[in-house]
Amino acid sequence: MDKNVKWFMEQRVAKTIENLQKNNMEGYFVQDEKELIEKVKEIVNEGSTVSVGGSMTLFETGIIDFLRNGKYKFLDRYEEGLKGEDIKKIYRESFFADAYFSSTNALTESGELFNIDGNGNRVAAMIYGPDQVIVIVGTNKIVRDLKEAEDRVKNYAAPINAKRLNKDNPCTKIGHCVDCSATGRICSHYVVMGRQNLGNKGRIKVIIVNKELGY
Repeated sequence: MDKNVKWFMEQRVAKTIENLQKNNMEGYFVQDEKELIEKVKEIVNEGSTVSVGGSMTLFETGIIDFLRNGKYKFLDRYEEGLKGEDIKKIYRESFFADAYFSSTNALTESGELFNIDGNGNRVAAMIYGPDQVIVIVGTNKIVRDLKEAEDRVKNYAAPINAKRLNKDNPCTKIGHCVDCSATGRICSHYVVMGRQNLGNKGRIKVIIVNKELGY
């Protein structure tokens, strides 16, 4: 990375982490997957019950494999052979997890998490239930404000995710959101997570990885 771009990104990350802390969320900056795993080990005790929200970032960073390594009780929604009712049960059990891992669709410089969800199970668990929420995000998802966050998700992340999931939606044909009524629509719940109550201070921990991750 060009040294000037590196400097700019470091300043942007520092500002974002400062504002996350003002919003009673913890923020960390790691350089790669190895540092990420070490940070997770610091945060989540072995033997904890853990679960995950749908996320390409968790696969790309090796977090899914790490949680499967036997040192955690992993409520694995991706386990082979699961049926619809099995997955629904895991979604519900996730509310009682010690730690819930997810990414976010966008992270504002003001320290806000912006997500658009289909079923709502991911954002529901992020908002309430698990003792800790570990949000892992690449620097590519940092945006200036909520307006830019929504634009990024509706006109970039959502069409790509819909394509990945083989949805027959308008956005998979034209590459941007038209606020459709398709049965396969994945943009049903728009959630902004901003300032957290003092009683929940530190519950949400955002780990920013110094690379592009996810959509």
